[in-house]
Amino acid sequence: MTTTQHGTNHAEATIEAIPDLPVVRITRDFEATPEQIVRAHTDPDLFVQWIGPNGMDVRIDRWVTGTGGSYRYCCSRDGEEFWFYGSFHYVGSDRLVQTFTWEGMPEGVSLETMTFEDLGHGRTRMVSTAVVENLEARDGMLASGMEVGINEGYAKLDGLLAAGAL
Repeated sequence: MTTTQHGTNHAEATIEAIPDLPVVRITRDFEATPEQIVRAHTDPDLFVQWIGPNGMDVRIDRWVTGTGGSYRYCCSRDGEEFWFYGSFHYVGSDRLVQTFTWEGMPEGVSLETMTFEDLGHGRTRMVSTAVVENLEARDGMLASGMEVGINEGYAKLDGLLAAGAL
């Protein structure tokens, strides 16, 4: 199953389920270096500016970047709060490995590996591979509406990059 989200002013993110595996893969190209995209994912001051769908306020509860560090943050809108947490298992110049959990479903931990491929000419391809417990969890993840937050969030990141914020 492949879902490609189309936007009018930004690159497309491809979201795909790997057949017969509890895996979701997201691929997205950026007009940025790998170092800039890693920083956007690990610097809490930058992260809160782009993560999630439009109209969400994001605040950090805990953020310790680096291998063995952890994070916890909240996305809120109209009085609703959505808390997320995880651990940074590896932070490198071209790869991040972390866990990700929504507190509303604490048993649903995903292990995410993000690679950042230098395409040259100031462009980077990010591939995020999330492994979840089973196919039902994978299908629930895909049905959650995650594509809205992914595409709107990365469009905000495009704006930060264009403005020279990274």
